[in-house]
Amino acid sequence: MPIVVTLDVMLARRKMRSKELAARIGISEQNLSLLKSGKVKGVRFATIEKICQVLDCQPGDILAYRRGDGGS
Repeated sequence: MPIVVTLDVMLARRKMRSKELAARIGISEQNLSLLKSGKVKGVRFATIEKICQVLDCQPGDILAYRRGDGGS
């Protein structure tokens, strides 16, 4: 899929663990893990908004478009 989730990079920059982020945005650690690995079919804008609020970042800091990664 050409949309790549780069949430791990931002978590490292903010020195925050996935467990803490999941708790602060109100989703399970399992769902956050699926999001980080790119194994979700969709994500709510409200979830992206909460992530950006907690990590003080923009959506483009946690999502990237990679041309040619054409898997399904």
